[in-house]
Amino acid sequence: MTVRPMTIEDYQEVKDLWMTIKGFAIRSIDDSEAGVAAFLRRNPTTSVVAVEDGKIVGCILCGHDGRRGCLYHVCVAEGYRRHGIGKAMVVACMQALKEENVNKVSLIAFTRNDIGNAFWKCIGWTKREDLNYYDFTLNEANISAFNE
Repeated sequence: MTVRPMTIEDYQEVKDLWMTIKGFAIRSIDDSEAGVAAFLRRNPTTSVVAVEDGKIVGCILCGHDGRRGCLYHVCVAEGYRRHGIGKAMVVACMQALKEENVNKVSLIAFTRNDIGNAFWKCIGWTKREDLNYYDFTLNEANISAFNE
């Protein structure tokens, strides 16, 4: 298994992987090829894919704002789980963030994602209980609904 930086050429295979993950959600704008291309241009060294048997079996979109890194869409194909692929990808992202002088990294896991939450706990991440996370999607439908 090899972990390497993700490029936009990986997009279709990564999207195909995303579509196999139970409970996974993608956004029509952010996770489109154009949206991922923009993300990768802004974060050219921090997102990774795991390749085994000649195919992409894992992916993490990872970016930062200069202060804090964030992991998005962390996934490993079902038949390849529990072999250290997820952890190897997380370590690769953390090393890339450290090379860019980013000292803290976070992620969001859905509360119903039992497999994901068990993974994060197992590899030593801390669940925050001291804050609330708020989200607002900037697209025409949201803006119109908000203004009504």
